[in-house]
Amino acid sequence: MNLGALSLEELLAQLRAGPGLLAKADIRRVTRSLGTHSHGILNGDDAAAIPDGDGYTLIAAEGMLPSFVASEPFFAGLCAVLTNVNDIAAMGGRPSAIVDVLYAGARRDESEAVLAGLAAGARVFDVPLVGGHTGRSQGQTYLSAAIVGRAHKLIDSFTLRPGDAVVACLDLRGHYRGESASFDAVSGRDPSELRAQLALLPKLAEAGLVHAGKDISMAGLCGTLLMLLECSGVGASLRLDEVPLPPCAAGDPARFLQAFPSFGYLLGCRPAAAPEVVRRARGLGLAAAVVAHAEPGSALEVQQGGQRGVFWDWAKTPLMGFGATRPS
Repeated sequence: MNLGALSLEELLAQLRAGPGLLAKADIRRVTRSLGTHSHGILNGDDAAAIPDGDGYTLIAAEGMLPSFVASEPFFAGLCAVLTNVNDIAAMGGRPSAIVDVLYAGARRDESEAVLAGLAAGARVFDVPLVGGHTGRSQGQTYLSAAIVGRAHKLIDSFTLRPGDAVVACLDLRGHYRGESASFDAVSGRDPSELRAQLALLPKLAEAGLVHAGKDISMAGLCGTLLMLLECSGVGASLRLDEVPLPPCAAGDPARFLQAFPSFGYLLGCRPAAAPEVVRRARGLGLAAAVVAHAEPGSALEVQQGGQRGVFWDWAKTPLMGFGATRPS
C-alpha cells in the first residue's frame, strides 16, 4: 500500500479521527441505558439473531442521515435496502422482507426520488418491500428501513479466537460518489451478479468455512475490525500491504479505508479454511485476501512495510462498550 507522503502513524491518526468511527462511540450510551444483551441476545452484531427452530430469525435496521438524503435522495433510498441486506448477509443469512419509514420533507421531488431508490433496491436485491410507515416533515426528509431475514448457521461478532485468520472480501468494481465517503459498487451492475455476491456469505457459513465476521460499515475497514475484536475479546495484527484497494485509492488510501464500500466484509475463519474462502470470493470477481490474524490481547496493531503502530486498544479505550459481553 502506497501511503504517499504519510507515515503510518499519520495515517492511523487520520483513521482514528474519522467521523464514521467516532460515531460508533455513541453506542456506549445505548449500552449504558439498555444493556449489552436482552433475553440472551447479545447486542453488537450486524443483526439480532433470534433462535428459531433449526436456524435463526435475523432482524436489523438502518437510518439514513438527512444530509445524505438531501444530497443523493435516489441513492439514499437504494442504500436503505443495500445496508440492510448487507447486515443480513454479514450474519450468514438471506433477506426475507423489508419495511421503510419515510417522513417526506418540503421537497416533493426529493421524497419521490427516495421512493424510487427504495423500489430499485428492492428489485436489485430481490427482497420484497412489504410496508412501513409514511408521514410528513415540514423541513428535512427522514428515512430509515428495517429488515427480517433467516440464517441456518451464523456468522457473528463474538466468536473470533486467537489464531483465526481474517479475510477481507471486497468488491472493488466501483467509484466514489462525489466527495462523499461512499464507494459505489452497485450502480449500473447486473443484479444477478450482486445477488450472487450476497449469497456467498450464507454459503460460507453453511459450509463451516466462516464463523465470525462483520460488514464493513462507515467506521471503515480498521474501525470495523476493531469492532469485531472488541466484541470477541481479542486483539489482532493487520497487514495493510495485504488489504485489497481499488485503483482510485492509489496515493490516498485513507479515503478508501474510511469509506463504506457497498460490499465489504471481514470474515473470521480457521487458517486452514482461508484459502477456500479466498478462492470462492475471487471466483465471483471479488477481491479477497488474508489481512490479519487474531491474537490474545486487546490491541489492533497495524503493519505496513517496515512500520508498526497501534491503531486502538479497546481495553484501554472502549469503542462500543461490548468488550465484556463475549460468551464463554
